[in-house]
Amino acid sequence: MTESGGREEICRVGASLFARGYVHATAGNISVRLEDGGYLITPTDACLGALDPARLARLDADGRQLNGDRASKTIALHRRIYAAATRFDANTRCVIHTHSTHCVALTLQPPAGEEPELLPPLTPYFVMKVGHVPLIPYHRPGAPEAAEAVARTITRRGEAGAPIRAVMLERLGPNVWHDTPAAAMATLEELEETARLCLLMRDREPAPLSPAAIDALRASFGARW
Repeated sequence: MTESGGREEICRVGASLFARGYVHATAGNISVRLEDGGYLITPTDACLGALDPARLARLDADGRQLNGDRASKTIALHRRIYAAATRFDANTRCVIHTHSTHCVALTLQPPAGEEPELLPPLTPYFVMKVGHVPLIPYHRPGAPEAAEAVARTITRRGEAGAPIRAVMLERLGPNVWHDTPAAAMATLEELEETARLCLLMRDREPAPLSPAAIDALRASFGARW
């Protein structure tokens, strides 16, 4: 993606997410990895609903800022995601982080287990468009330990033959990645919608798709599950 195209797409996606309530106030950030190996990322404390293309932070391939407003502190996490995810999908070009309400709500009582996941396979489109979403234990915002945990999880899942395109930071929100900002936004939308459906069923245990149904999604659509 060109730099000018990346700037326009970050602002378009940010405005769309804000208008529809996927982000609020100054929470959330979006980055794009450029053709020269550098990055664009939303500035620190920026409202995604009111971004200026000319003020997005521009960084080089080593993460040094070249121009624009001060980069979001999450650039360290984004860079670790790109480094880990591109081992399994070289077209990983955009990372989106939000504090989406229903996703965060599901982590306020974290599930037990050695490597819990945010959601079971509830719908075919969640399985096809999102896939497994490992839950990363709580760390303060911007903590380097969170970036390390995310990178390890991406690497472990990829090396096991089950690459992921999203993780959930406990009490903070999801990080999703894809080849374009539009595709990353669609992944986030499907993830948040599935979390909302799960919460609507909290008075009953939602039944996941059967193994046979998931096998059919793998065979027909190449689902990552």
